[in-house]
Amino acid sequence: QVQLVESGGGSVQAGGSLRLSCAGSGRFFSTYPMAWFRQAPGLEREFVAGISWNGRNTYYSEPVKGRFTISRDNAKNTVSLQMNSLKPDDTAVYYCAADPRGSNRDYATYNYSGQGTQVTVSS
Repeated sequence: QVQLVESGGGSVQAGGSLRLSCAGSGRFFSTYPMAWFRQAPGLEREFVAGISWNGRNTYYSEPVKGRFTISRDNAKNTVSLQMNSLKPDDTAVYYCAADPRGSNRDYATYNYSGQGTQVTVSS
């Protein structure tokens, strides 16, 4: 069993930065591919960024590519999302997820996810 807790959300002006963290529990955390998703009001939850179990492979959605960076520290059981050059369109609740059963860009395939952290970007 894995529990995930996100932190680091908040309010920021456009152009600013935030760093989200996801703390995981469980002995197998370091073996799971991880990802960040987000959900804005009235919209479906969407993929943001993903990382392989060892951190060697990362991938991003087009809207965040070049602005966001995903990383992980398996010694500390954490996954982070550094968000730079934030835009109002980035406003959403951000969720981390672990251990996909299928497509790693499909939230529904993940076995574990957190409660989310709110990110609000004002213009």
